[in-house]
Amino acid sequence: MTVVTHAPALDVDGLTVDIRTPSGTVRAVDGVSFGARSGRTLALLGESGCGKSLTAQALVGLLEPVASVSGGAVRLAGTDLVTAGRAARRRLAGPGLAIVFQDALTALNPVYTVGTQLAEPFRIHSGMSRRAARAEAVRLMGRVGIPSPETRVDAYPHQFSGGMRQRLLIAMAVALNPAVLLADEPTTALDVTVQAQIMQLLRELRTERDMAVVLITHDLALVAEEADDVVVMYAGTVVEAGPVAEVFSRPHHPYTRGLLDSVPARVPKGVPLASIGGSPPELRAIPAACVYQDRCPLVQDVCRARRPAERADATGRRVACHRAGELGFQEVPS
Repeated sequence: MTVVTHAPALDVDGLTVDIRTPSGTVRAVDGVSFGARSGRTLALLGESGCGKSLTAQALVGLLEPVASVSGGAVRLAGTDLVTAGRAARRRLAGPGLAIVFQDALTALNPVYTVGTQLAEPFRIHSGMSRRAARAEAVRLMGRVGIPSPETRVDAYPHQFSGGMRQRLLIAMAVALNPAVLLADEPTTALDVTVQAQIMQLLRELRTERDMAVVLITHDLALVAEEADDVVVMYAGTVVEAGPVAEVFSRPHHPYTRGLLDSVPARVPKGVPLASIGGSPPELRAIPAACVYQDRCPLVQDVCRARRPAERADATGRRVACHRAGELGFQEVPS
């Protein structure tokens, strides 16, 4: 297998996010790197509290005042979003990078009709007239599967079901054909049938528009079904990354293997379910050495002494673990 060498649509290099608290500054995202490529879906995978959503918020510039990017680069269309000014970010918000949030009811403005909200990107970025922007809003509503869009364009968000509101969020996100679409838990609180419909819609739009999709989730089944590549995060760091099929069939990090072993479908009937003991460390208590040491069944003295460097193999898979070789990882000789 050869490594893909063309430049990614979104290149994240060493992204670091700090949060200021009354007791001091804590590091919530530490040196995260990945590349999202056009026409492919990359999943950020990990338990709650591992830094996935905070990473997404940093990418789109929506960090709360107490948090800030303290290091790294985020390159999109030749622009580093970390150092770019507000005007440059505003130009890229929509045509370059867009996001779908997990809670559509709070993401949509309850006092404006959905047509007004869908038309806004066209008026701001394309300078369309009110009538032309409204026509584009109706077209988008039809494209994402909203029935009778001509009659529902003047409805308010609370007049739509959860699944329909999620479709409206997706319509707003893809209105200006973004190069990269971030989907932060896009199927949360939806029933299984609606989840499948939403993911099918995202697949269709990705193919039609050749977008790079970054899917943020803790659902391993969703990653296996929808993603091409996966970045496994733990305690704000990347512990393993690579093509989904390879990572899931041959995990090289104990955390990845623990996640996969915890899937009930992999366990024969009558055999006790496996689980990862404990929980991710609090931000103030992340170890200076291996971040997974307190829960790892393979922990040794070296794991408690120093943080493992990230290594890559011949296919481009990456792993940060002192014991990765015992799990089948073969590093490229330097």
